[in-house]
Amino acid sequence: MALKTRFTETFGIEHPIVQGGMQWVGYAEMVAPVANAGGLGFLTALTQPTPDDLAKEIARTREMTDKPFGVNLTILPAITPPPYAEYRQAIIEGGIKIVETAGYKPQEHVDHFKQHGIKVIHKCTAVRHALSAERMGVDAISIDGFECAGHPGEDDIPGLILIPAAADKIKIPMLASGGFGDGRGLAAALALGADGINMGTRFCVTQEAPIHENFKRQMVENDERDTKLIFRTLHNTARVMKNAVSSEVVEIEARGGAEFKDIQHLVAGVRGRKAMEEGNPDGGIWSAGMIQGLIHDIPTVKELIDRIVADAEAIIQKRLEGMIA
Repeated sequence: MALKTRFTETFGIEHPIVQGGMQWVGYAEMVAPVANAGGLGFLTALTQPTPDDLAKEIARTREMTDKPFGVNLTILPAITPPPYAEYRQAIIEGGIKIVETAGYKPQEHVDHFKQHGIKVIHKCTAVRHALSAERMGVDAISIDGFECAGHPGEDDIPGLILIPAAADKIKIPMLASGGFGDGRGLAAALALGADGINMGTRFCVTQEAPIHENFKRQMVENDERDTKLIFRTLHNTARVMKNAVSSEVVEIEARGGAEFKDIQHLVAGVRGRKAMEEGNPDGGIWSAGMIQGLIHDIPTVKELIDRIVADAEAIIQKRLEGMIA
């Protein structure tokens, strides 16, 4: 059996399970197994140092799978922005047919991709932003609840409210993101009006994920309380794994009047990446969601996807149907 939704039909995949873009994680080693298992995986464009490197990573992924996969392009305001036009060109020339956009004012990027027949999924954290993206012409929405890793926005709306609120207004296919990692979550997302789920943290804790084993084991040991919200006072909230560094950032912010320069040395990307490479979970900032509390093992990607689908089908066919008198 298989779960067929508007999302699987629109994007030509077997299962309504997506591995979204993740900085320093969205490499071919992560994406290809997801595709081969029937899900939809995304390379992370800005993880690659240059557009040429992205082109090579696209080619490398094609050597590992003949199934659909995409590329995430996150647009963030910056004094010196990345060469987005060149990254877009690498995506187009690489024959990619699905792109996940996220971040700031994606219209230019959406228009360019659509001109080349590329389907676009836009990831956002609010219904108003989802409606704006729908008006821009994207093909699907990924709506990110407060439980998520990374940036949950500033509204603090959890998925139990955000997903059905979006489903009431969004006409195109929609993924539920933030706090998903098992069959119960998939069944719940479908019941709330979504057409699939987008997982990040859960895919990090798989055998193929290009992450040090110490981080994987730490996330298995953690529970749902082991995250911290940093950058709250800077109005750029991010949910990260609770550790010595994130706790120090929160303490500095709690004193009042903190500026980014006061915490920059703690949250620097180079520090976090070095910690990940060395396997030191307390060495830097690491994005992780509340779903850590529901992660109890480190399966292969295929084992994980197969289990999620089987459990969701069992819940729908047996548990829920059995409640109807």
